[in-house]
Amino acid sequence: MMDRLREGASSIAVKIILGIIILSFVFAGVGSYIVGGGNNSAAKVGNTEIGRGEFEQAYQNERNRMQAQLGDYFSNLLADPSYVASFRKSVLDRMVNDLLLEQHAQSLGLRVSDQQVRNMIVDMPQFQVEGKFDQEVYQATLRRAGFSPDSFAEYLRRDLVRNQLLSAIQGSDFTLEGEVEAQSKLLTQTREIKKVTLSLADFAAKAELSKEEINDYYTQNSDKYTRPEQVKLSYIELSAQQLKDAIEISDQQAEEYYQQHLDKYSSEEQRRVSHILVEGDDKAKAKTILDKVNSGGDFAALAEESSDDIGSASEGGSLGWIERDVMDPAFEKAAFALKKVGDVTGLVKSDFGYHIIKLDELKGSVTKPYKEVAKDIKQELQDQEAIDQFYALQSKLEKVAFEYPDALDDAAKTINAKIHTTDFVSESDVPELLKGPEVLQAIQSPEVKEDGLNSEVIEVAPEHVVVVRVEDTREEKVLPLDEVREQVMASLSKVKGEQSAIELADSLVADLKKGSQDLMKTNGLAFGDSESIDRSSPLAEVVFAMKKPEQGQAEFGQAKDFNGDIIVVELTEVKSDVDEQYSQQIGTQLTQMNAQQDLSGLISILRKTTDIKYYAVTQ
Repeated sequence: MMDRLREGASSIAVKIILGIIILSFVFAGVGSYIVGGGNNSAAKVGNTEIGRGEFEQAYQNERNRMQAQLGDYFSNLLADPSYVASFRKSVLDRMVNDLLLEQHAQSLGLRVSDQQVRNMIVDMPQFQVEGKFDQEVYQATLRRAGFSPDSFAEYLRRDLVRNQLLSAIQGSDFTLEGEVEAQSKLLTQTREIKKVTLSLADFAAKAELSKEEINDYYTQNSDKYTRPEQVKLSYIELSAQQLKDAIEISDQQAEEYYQQHLDKYSSEEQRRVSHILVEGDDKAKAKTILDKVNSGGDFAALAEESSDDIGSASEGGSLGWIERDVMDPAFEKAAFALKKVGDVTGLVKSDFGYHIIKLDELKGSVTKPYKEVAKDIKQELQDQEAIDQFYALQSKLEKVAFEYPDALDDAAKTINAKIHTTDFVSESDVPELLKGPEVLQAIQSPEVKEDGLNSEVIEVAPEHVVVVRVEDTREEKVLPLDEVREQVMASLSKVKGEQSAIELADSLVADLKKGSQDLMKTNGLAFGDSESIDRSSPLAEVVFAMKKPEQGQAEFGQAKDFNGDIIVVELTEVKSDVDEQYSQQIGTQLTQMNAQQDLSGLISILRKTTDIKYYAVTQ
């Protein structure tokens, strides 16, 4: 409620199944429960609609959360319309599932009281400072997440009802000791091996290459030896940052600016206030409380007992420090009309009900001394001067680069810039400054690439532009064998070396399985010391797929390590040393997995037995 005054008016898991992580949604800004959908619905679950606005809010917040986590990778995914449609559908599916669980919980008679919601809010560590509920932190957190106190309380209520159902599902699951033991043995299993490494580099060095093999490999892999289309570029750049480096701001300029903008360096008058809120139009109730206050009643006690503002009531009605232009107009007018600490207003009517406001503390406007802000002022004036110069020069650059399109000399002279040139470069190795899509597109345009004209002025970053031209081009070309012979031979040697190593490994494994060491001796090979590997080893995929050896015997196989070397493996023993504490963790995880399966099954049943309609939400 008080959040709206200040503004002026999922995944389903808490401990995987025990509940939904409420504040992961709060801090990610998932306000999917606070925007009404009206008649414009995204979906309908039974007789309950999910509003289009509600869905769009949830989608946008989930998108922001993913963007913050994945950055450019997620941006690239969003370039695919089919992915966007799938992503939007997944958000709506989650909202439908939540609503199904909520409806099912209500049908079972599960309820949450106002006091439970109040207690949960007050006890949340995210809203506490030094172990005590902090009203300012509470309201600031909700504001960032897009909640008002009322909508957040309702969100918690619905979440707690669902959580009761989820807790019941969790509480009904168990895991047998035999399951835990078997899974623990499997996950903690290690394997004792010895190995022989057949170095790919050694085999490649010994590979013999004929002219015919070299020619054939070159012909069959000509794409590897094709030089892409290349251009030779020249360009000039103009940036506010470069201009700023040459700008100096004097003390006189900075002090004059300070005197002209004193209000900018002065804090607003602040007031710490408390209030008692009576929601709605119950003026009689509000008048009764006001009479108690005026009769000497303890304001904080009355607020805790009677205020309808959940967030502030437990703090004696305290709203912390407020400034002008952040509260409801009627509330603000009354609060700032109070003259002395301890003064109390009469009844103040706002859109939220009746308020009784008490002034707790005053903090007047304070102006920072010039010395404290001088550095910031000079920086600000320097930035502004650079930006002003930048846009003035950009306008001149656009004109000259267009009027004299056959060279960059006039344009460079106009902005006092250096002309940069490149050797022949392909799209992948142009200078970093020119790798933006708009610049690359300009380089490939007929006017620039074929006619040899200057490009338009192209923005590569805020207050940073370039003009580019193509000085020369050369087409894609398969390089002659003589130019790439060494590369061809190196690649072919690796291929032949790997083939030889694999053939030898196959022969060694076959010989060893027969109980013979002859081939090992012939090639001067011997197994190294015994070592223990677990499932994180690069050899795990092969070694853990090998049959458990019989007592006193060994199994043999071949694998490849991260370097590409071929490894001949001797498996001598399989061990399973189960730690009791680890077994407990495994048991907990298995129980949680079972509970997740039960939850998925319940949702599946609810989906089959409930009339669910999806509307056009993937566009």
